[in-house]
Amino acid sequence: MEQVNLLHAVFRKSARSGGSGGNCVEVADNLPGVVAVRDSKDPNGPALCFTADEWRAFLAGVKSGRTL
Repeated sequence: MEQVNLLHAVFRKSARSGGSGGNCVEVADNLPGVVAVRDSKDPNGPALCFTADEWRAFLAGVKSGRTL
């Protein structure tokens, strides 16, 4: 995947994250064809970028309880 400009990315935390901070990730899915994921404790740090298909596959694996 080529470098992605995240200037207009709108990151959000899961509603299940709770309000205590902790170990959370934020997801931005408002960019065409890209889903970006970052550490909520380091919003200016790096982000991982996935295609929409890769992200759907990841979510399907999580929901089914698949492990490595």
